[in-house]
Amino acid sequence: MRSLLILGLAALSFALAQTTLIPALAELMEEFHTDATGIAWVLTGYLISAAIFTPIFGRLGDMFGKRRLLVIALFIFAAGSAVSALGDSVAAIVAGRVLQGVGGGIFPLCFGIIRDEFPPERVSASIGLMSATLGIGGGVGLIVGGLIIDHASYHWIFWLGAGMAVAAAIAAVIFVPESPNRIPAKVDYRGAAVLAVGLSVPMYAISEANNWGWASTKTIGLVLAGLAVLGFWVWLQKRTDDPLADVSLLAEPTVAMTNIATILIGFGMFASFILIPQLVEAPDNTGYGFGYTATQAGLVMLPAALMMLFAGPLSGRLGARYGNKVPLALGGLVCGVGLVGLGLDHGGSLNIVLWNVLSSTGVGLAYAAMPNLIMEAVPVERTGEATGFNALIRSVGSSLGSQVTASILTGTIIAATGFPTSEGFKVAFLVGAGVSLIAGLLALLIPGSGHGHLSVAEEIGAATILPDPALAADK
Repeated sequence: MRSLLILGLAALSFALAQTTLIPALAELMEEFHTDATGIAWVLTGYLISAAIFTPIFGRLGDMFGKRRLLVIALFIFAAGSAVSALGDSVAAIVAGRVLQGVGGGIFPLCFGIIRDEFPPERVSASIGLMSATLGIGGGVGLIVGGLIIDHASYHWIFWLGAGMAVAAAIAAVIFVPESPNRIPAKVDYRGAAVLAVGLSVPMYAISEANNWGWASTKTIGLVLAGLAVLGFWVWLQKRTDDPLADVSLLAEPTVAMTNIATILIGFGMFASFILIPQLVEAPDNTGYGFGYTATQAGLVMLPAALMMLFAGPLSGRLGARYGNKVPLALGGLVCGVGLVGLGLDHGGSLNIVLWNVLSSTGVGLAYAAMPNLIMEAVPVERTGEATGFNALIRSVGSSLGSQVTASILTGTIIAATGFPTSEGFKVAFLVGAGVSLIAGLLALLIPGSGHGHLSVAEEIGAATILPDPALAADK
């Protein structure tokens, strides 16, 4: 129980950092004289960094101890938070956010600790709780960020993250036992560098697409160049003795299709995270906004964030009974329907709350199912690597969601008002909906694991998200 609470605090520090800054984006744009596309790099730099460092820390945890690397990741995250808190320019804040992105390794390390240390019947339930924390923290982060922006300044958002990370690191050192499993290996820094280029180049092209034109030679050329680099990365991984990611493992049908669904669900989730606060904070004279404060915008998001807390246990029960692809598929479809509702029916705050609750229920169902699907399909000693890559994929989806959404809105800004049109929000919501619905349909095609590991039903027992109070005291 104690270990689960500490791991939950570690995960929450990273999850909050995904979204606490979103309510501050308008203030940052005004203070640093940039636009929505430029300021989106405050989010995207963080997410790309998380995508790159997540598998590295997952691999290092498998090699040198998951608790040890968890503590290191938390301290680097805290250092990045401090850099951003002290930053007085967009570049400085982005630099700190890149350091914060190292915290992406927190999730696969926590998953690995749970699988190594917890009783088998509690593994899936505990991982479901950790996965739900990502969505819950993302929603709660909007509220916390709004309160801080309305009553203090964006600097305190980063100091909060630093404090939580340091507290979690100290608690982990004192109370969380080190995992016994080790895999002798080397870290593929060359592969990480190539992956960084392959991810960053197309993201940069998307961020500038409104300035260059979506169909321009420069935009299309950079996107294709990035995809070519990623193709080279796959080729390179196959020829590396200790690769960043085992391509043959990732090509296993269950793993591959779960990862594709993950990137799409991450896209849809961040579409709502980005769009709803901007929509409700827009002034009344736009014809669609409500003129809410950042705190009020966060409160609009609160019911959806709380719903994720209940969706996680439901996902566990559905996974135990029917297999984890069922809650993943259902989650994608429900999220898509909710985003369709947001796109077509955002004329009142209650409408937005209800449709967002539906969308977030889908996200919660899907997020709790993803790591369990991955872990069913891979050997226990590859847990850190496989779940780390799944977290990487989720960050890529979130990055795409934030950049594409920002680009759609930026492309509809009316010069006279400086705000996007209602049609821009509609299109952005519907794009996110389409991506989520595709994820749900794809998940239906995921085959069962062929490795013969414990199924979720076998691991979860009673299929409850709550940890057993009788867990050993040293946990």
